[in-house]
Amino acid sequence: MKTLAKEHNSFTATRDPGTGNWDLTETASSGWTQPYPNQGVFLSSTYFDLAGMSMDEKTLFFKGALVQDVYNPYTIAGAPGDSIGVVDLMSTRSLSADEIFFFLVNGNLQGPGSSTLTYHETVYGRVNQFVTTLDTGNWGSMSLLGSHQLGSMKPTASDRIYSYRIVSADGQMTSLNLSGCRHILAADAKEEAEYEYLMRLKRSYELQQSYDED
Repeated sequence: MKTLAKEHNSFTATRDPGTGNWDLTETASSGWTQPYPNQGVFLSSTYFDLAGMSMDEKTLFFKGALVQDVYNPYTIAGAPGDSIGVVDLMSTRSLSADEIFFFLVNGNLQGPGSSTLTYHETVYGRVNQFVTTLDTGNWGSMSLLGSHQLGSMKPTASDRIYSYRIVSADGQMTSLNLSGCRHILAADAKEEAEYEYLMRLKRSYELQQSYDED
């Protein structure tokens, strides 16, 4: 069994209390971007390179997935009711910022505001909701309100698994700090019958062509 890991760095963002505009502190946020200018949405993306296994014509069968992180987000000048959503997502195809953001709204389920990402394309997803409470407001550390997991763990012949972390913030805080994290996949690489492998490879190729951006 192979254990694969990809890291997303910590980040810091600030909010102007006068305009409400958000800004990413780039010197403390390596690898992070702000897909919607001035809004409190921040994105980090990378991918697992599986080209070696695809060259050996092997299929990846997932056995487990998890996210390792260090501590809860913390804020400066936060107020009770401030909230953030944090999505950790691993998928078999590349996603646009809109698709990842809508995963925060409705996951990979059908309904208003749904992502176009399907259940089968979702290897693993976790949505955490954090809030500032009366008890922790002065301390600055946010409290975990809920944690929800989605994903199919379906086998893949793709040469990449895409790894994303997106944060959406709302509230009166003037600074938001998030620790780094590690996305981990445990999987077996096995050979399949030729027909099954070719069909899986065809599907992986179609997904790669739908939207692919390094």
